[in-house]
Amino acid sequence: MLANKKISFFSLVVLIVAAIDNMRNLPAAAMFGSELVFFFLFSALVFLIPTALMSAELSAAFPEAGGIYRWIQRAFGDKPAMFGIWLQWINTMVWYPTMLSFIAGTLAYLIDPALAQNKTYLISCILGIFWGLTWINLKGVRVSALVNNICAILGMVLPMGLLIVLGGVYVFSGHPVQIHLSRETMLPAFSDSTCWVSLIAIMASFLGMELSSVHINDVESPKKNFPRAVFVASLFIFLSMCLGSLSIASVVPAKDIQLVSGVMQVFNNFFHFFGLTGLVPVLTLSIALGSVGTMINWLISPAKGLLHAAEFGFLPSFFARRNKQGVPANILIAQGVLVTMFCLVLLFQPSINGFYWFFTALSTELYMIMYILMFCAGIRLHYSYTVRPDAFKIPGKQWGMWSVSLLGLIGCAATIIVSFFPPGEVDVGTSADYLMMIGIGNIATICPIFLFFFHKRLICNQVEQLK
Repeated sequence: MLANKKISFFSLVVLIVAAIDNMRNLPAAAMFGSELVFFFLFSALVFLIPTALMSAELSAAFPEAGGIYRWIQRAFGDKPAMFGIWLQWINTMVWYPTMLSFIAGTLAYLIDPALAQNKTYLISCILGIFWGLTWINLKGVRVSALVNNICAILGMVLPMGLLIVLGGVYVFSGHPVQIHLSRETMLPAFSDSTCWVSLIAIMASFLGMELSSVHINDVESPKKNFPRAVFVASLFIFLSMCLGSLSIASVVPAKDIQLVSGVMQVFNNFFHFFGLTGLVPVLTLSIALGSVGTMINWLISPAKGLLHAAEFGFLPSFFARRNKQGVPANILIAQGVLVTMFCLVLLFQPSINGFYWFFTALSTELYMIMYILMFCAGIRLHYSYTVRPDAFKIPGKQWGMWSVSLLGLIGCAATIIVSFFPPGEVDVGTSADYLMMIGIGNIATICPIFLFFFHKRLICNQVEQLK
């Protein structure tokens, strides 16, 4: 009976919010002051809502396992599908250093806040946490849905709510604030390319909407409830991320915001101001444990995606092996080595903020390329697969499909373009150095796919020869 139980409207909203809402990117968004309101609205319109609707339609039409790999494969074939799953996997590898540095920067407040700007501490803490979580996954340990929900509440919902409430009390009590909200200040100077860099941090806050769409076939009345749930969840995500960022921007000057520890930085200021300094260690552990709990499943999920590609012959059989617990151990070890190499890039960055921003921009850019493939696949499948389950379709038929796809493609393309511009408030070296780093990052993360294509062709040739 439980197997047939449908997901309620409220539960679906919670699932969507839990998949996306995160405090990690609040400091990066806060650096852009009152303009962040415009960019949050823009990002919701051209990215958050289009990705939710497109991934929902594709999940409803093709409910079998495989997700983005299956969608692109049905539309364009094996090689583009492999490219899509590779982008999803390598983006996650690039994302880990930012999430891990956020955890390490938060934990620094248990010892000495100054450690959040110490490269030796950050690298040691980052690698210790990452390899510890890798070891847990190698043992086959699984975190239940209940534990994950508790981690989400401890590490996101309660701290986010507290941040917004304290920020509101601070501002409306008449204390001096660092930003001023007006029509003039909230609209960016569109001719200034550097102001659009904030789009990266805000788009990064909305990544992952497609993950919740796997539940589309388990929702009560999906035609009615899924669009409503997307709207409610998107509104909640928008308000929590926007208000949380404004709380930080109101208290900490943009030039003083620390990207890896900005959340604890502003909480520390609030607690000292309100005489609640005893809560600093409690909140520190809350955010850190919540983030670590979230990462446990994030470590194994992309590994399973790459395992799927290995089983299709795109990777050597070495990567398709599982240990006694059924875990793709070789892939986990390989991604551990790769993340370690990425984290060592910190030694060559001029600042901690520069390290954080570089990987945020690169990770977001890679994810956007994958989303472009997803939108193109959605258009192709809309015409080539007309006979499909009637669970959910984007409203408006062809007009709706094209409108959603074009909005999504515009958002993705704009984010990719601005990722090549260095942010004015972050020390990333010279513009030439930053451009070179982004270029090298793209080459280093995308080019391996051609080796996988070559390996697949060798396997196919060997099979043909055996025949």
